[in-house]
Amino acid sequence: MHSGRHFLQIPGPTNLPDRVLRAMDRPVIDHRSAEFAKLGHEVLEGMRSVFQTSCPVVIYPGSGTGAWEAAIVNTLSPGDRVLLFETGHFSHLWRQLIEKFGVQVDYLPGNWRRGADPAELESRLAADSNHRLKAVLVVHNETSTGVTSRIPEIRRAMNSAGHPALLMVDTISSLASIDYRHDEWQVDVAVSGSQKGLMLPPGISFNAISEKALAASKSARLPRSYWDWQEMMKANRSGFFPYTPATNLLYALREALLMLHEEGLQNVFRRHARHAAATRAAVSAWGLQMVCEDPREYSNSLTAVFTPEGHDADHLRLVILENFDMSLGSGLSQLAGKVFRIGHLGSFNDLMLAGTLCGVEMGLQLAGIPHEPGGAAAALRHLVKTAPKPAVTMSAG
Repeated sequence: MHSGRHFLQIPGPTNLPDRVLRAMDRPVIDHRSAEFAKLGHEVLEGMRSVFQTSCPVVIYPGSGTGAWEAAIVNTLSPGDRVLLFETGHFSHLWRQLIEKFGVQVDYLPGNWRRGADPAELESRLAADSNHRLKAVLVVHNETSTGVTSRIPEIRRAMNSAGHPALLMVDTISSLASIDYRHDEWQVDVAVSGSQKGLMLPPGISFNAISEKALAASKSARLPRSYWDWQEMMKANRSGFFPYTPATNLLYALREALLMLHEEGLQNVFRRHARHAAATRAAVSAWGLQMVCEDPREYSNSLTAVFTPEGHDADHLRLVILENFDMSLGSGLSQLAGKVFRIGHLGSFNDLMLAGTLCGVEMGLQLAGIPHEPGGAAAALRHLVKTAPKPAVTMSAG
């Protein structure tokens, strides 16, 4: 038995703020009522601001995998070809989903330590003179590795090649944590989920959809029903959904959107960047190696860390869980047993990060993992050095 709160420091689902929990704790509403229509309009409009878009956003009862499927079936036809970068476990799962629909995937190999390569993309697209490639797919923040692909550079490469392919981006572990600009970056379909930066339980997912993607949906021939954008958007115009929505999760979403805008979206991004930098300071001081090789691609949502050769990352995670009641993310697929992942996204503050990193450092000692001491202290120094100045100074007395 443990006293105090469990530390949930996986890269999602993330900690739920008390405000969000209280927002869900209310009677179920009639989802055909005028009261619900008001809620529907509020959350649909609010999500546009988080995606930084004037384009439509649709909300599904479902996981991020469902939003992946929606992106594919609304835009492609059997036999189409797409280009997908191998950046980690989740790019691989996306590939598996796509291939089940009879779509051909050009899967550009990667080492799981770097993001999508804009130069390679431009070369591939320039060689596709017949424009057989219908879409380019990129995981913005690869949750399995802590690597963030540079989407603005991906878009510039596509524009430089003059290629008409759609750009689809998985923002599941980046939205509301890492700056994502749907319109400015000319993304055609964004995919996201509720359980990470949006500070909600799992259960709802999202597509942000450009006009170009909507035009493609009119000629796409993959079967769709539940995921059909047109049916969704038709009902959404009046604040409703074509089937029963996740009503109480939408209450939670409305509250989370209020919290994000009270803090200010750019401040949210700065907070995540600051906590990520402090975490990397700790990892560096411990003498451990991060999965991400390129500092330009460091994730602000999570940090994935290798344990030294011959030491099991899952054993370390178990030691930390049993002794300190803290959950860390496991290594996935080819990184299983080699990597532990520290989530630092969502509803998170300096003291929570300090406790997390102290738990990791104590766990390293108890598990006999070779490391240098002082990682948590290095993170604290960074937090103090970069602490935001208070808006109001309290007077004495």
